[in-house]
Order: sequence, then C-alpha cells, then structure tokens
Amino acid sequence: MNYKGYKELESYIKARELRIEISEIAKHFPSTEKFLLTNQIIRSSRSITANIAEGYGRYTYTDTKNFFIIARGSATETMEHLTTAFDEKFITDETLRIFELKCETVIKLINGYINYLDKSKAIKK
Repeated sequence: MNYKGYKELESYIKARELRIEISEIAKHFPSTEKFLLTNQIIRSSRSITANIAEGYGRYTYTDTKNFFIIARGSATETMEHLTTAFDEKFITDETLRIFELKCETVIKLINGYINYLDKSKAIKK
C-alpha cells in the first residue's frame, strides 16, 4: 500500500519534526516535572500531528477544518509550555526563540491549509 495522505502535508511534516524535537528537549526537564510540564508539552505537541491526521481523514469540510483549528490551538499551547519551560529555567532564551519560530511555522502552515479548505468550499458552491 502506498497511501501517504496527510503525511505529505507540509503542516504535518513540520509538526512531526516539532513533536520529535519537543520530546528530546523534554527529556532534560527535571524529574519532578515528569507528570507536570513534561507530560503537558509532550501531549500538546502530539496533539498537533494527531489532529492533522484525524482531520485529514474526516472527508467533510466542517470536520476537517475543525480538527485543523484544534491542531493550531495545540501548537499555540505548545508555545505556552515552552514559555513556562523558559520561565522555570529549563530551557535557554535561544532555545525558546528557536522553538517559537518552529511553532509559528507550523501555525502558518495549518492556517494555509485552512485557507485552502475555505477556498475549495467556495469553489464548490
């Protein structure tokens, strides 16, 4: 089987890269944060790719768009967890800036796909 679907979306590709990198930096958070910030940031970064995949598989405009909106919210949530990690001195200012740019890229790509969906719906009317 050669079906790739959502895995070919640039938003998914970049979100997946972000998820992997978030998991790596979270390994360096203090063990006292295992069930707190570490868990939250990993879950929010995983939610981005999961919602892109689920939305892509929904096959209706409304469902697909809603899941991409949720994915965008998860990317924003991940940015907030990164800010918390910086405030708690778990990551440096440079690391925060690098990851904020990665999150912003994912958000822009998700917004682009939402715009594509909106335009496709308008054409079908």
